[in-house]
Amino acid sequence: MNASLLAAAPWWRPDTGDTLVIRGGRPLVGTYPISGAKNAVLPLMVSALLTPHLVTLHNVPANLDVAVLSSLLQRLGCEMHWSSTSALSVTISADRLEPRAIDGDLVARMRASVLLLGALLARCGEARLPLPGGDAIGRRAIDFHLAGLRAMGATVTLDGGVVQATAPAGLRGADILLPLPSVGATENLLLAAVLADGTTTIRNAAREPEIADLAACLIAMGANVSGLGTHELSIEGAQRLAGAVHAVLPDRIEFGTLACAAAITDGELCLPHGRVDLLGAAGASFNAMGVDFSETPDGVVARRAREGLRGIDITTGPYPGFATDLQAPAMALLATAAGASAVNETIFEQRFRHVDELVRMGASIAVRGRTALVRGVDRLQGAAVNGTDVRAAAALVIAGLGARGETRLGGLDHLDRGYDRLVRKLAVCGADIARLP
Repeated sequence: MNASLLAAAPWWRPDTGDTLVIRGGRPLVGTYPISGAKNAVLPLMVSALLTPHLVTLHNVPANLDVAVLSSLLQRLGCEMHWSSTSALSVTISADRLEPRAIDGDLVARMRASVLLLGALLARCGEARLPLPGGDAIGRRAIDFHLAGLRAMGATVTLDGGVVQATAPAGLRGADILLPLPSVGATENLLLAAVLADGTTTIRNAAREPEIADLAACLIAMGANVSGLGTHELSIEGAQRLAGAVHAVLPDRIEFGTLACAAAITDGELCLPHGRVDLLGAAGASFNAMGVDFSETPDGVVARRAREGLRGIDITTGPYPGFATDLQAPAMALLATAAGASAVNETIFEQRFRHVDELVRMGASIAVRGRTALVRGVDRLQGAAVNGTDVRAAAALVIAGLGARGETRLGGLDHLDRGYDRLVRKLAVCGADIARLP
């Protein structure tokens, strides 16, 4: 295990073994607590760089991406103090920042490291960052990020795969129009703008709930941000920010994924902390394909509808549209739904890499450009498959849980990146699942 991860995130103890063995056909029944959102906690952790005061985050998911970012922040001079009761919490102190001490190997492991640019420029006036890595799901250029930072007065160059940015006199407010509602660019520019001189307006901003969660934390730190949940954010820059205590919102992607798992196994899962309202259009789509949700005092219960699973058409899109991160799990469910479905992917052009693996399991899927045509089969069959990104790996777990026979899944580092103790929580709910050498 990487010593730097242990030093920065001493709780990081992944399950051993590089193959996940699933014997399908067992209904999932029980309680599966939904963790804090992976897509929210990473920018929230980066926000701690904006102040020398303490930032405490509760409901932190214990996944590999959080461990990697913790190590990156520690290299930059942050102190990380962890505690755990029912969920993980971290207090971050960034009073002694070293903006040039960035570990290129760690940056290459995660896309969210690009958010360090905006925060370090705002706080320190400089940032040097190798181009970030992440899942191979299509082009995710950072041109929008860099153009926005330049509009705010930064000098930005890209040389040899390294972004070098400086703003020795500080950033200034600007009117920025994003060509597309990019989540990462909206977050990066929001982090930069809260300490800029003057007012920054981000037009065509992304509206994902994780952005509103980041803004809520920044407001608790003393930032002046308005327009939450809309396509136009207005940020009045502050001279300094204070510390804050903030709870990470629940993970809507994990929630939707586990709802698919309950439905494909004809089980019933209680999902504490899950929120149907955070699903956006995906909530109605899941209902249409035969996933029932009911609110109880203990949490949302997800099960298969009495009428069974039905094929529907899905088109991914920016929030409140159907989340691209839920496309692969939904396709695993549609693979056994009655009738035909069309899944249109509008966000990432390479986000059908799970299709060949589902076909190995007996799914009937044909890809035409950026549309996958799915004809439901009665039952999938276990097979040896490989996860190629975070959400594809989760989709194959769902497929394996509902399949006949044994599924052997590789690429488990992707599951580690995105999910908090997924295997152990599924086993508690009756899954025949184990991680083996």
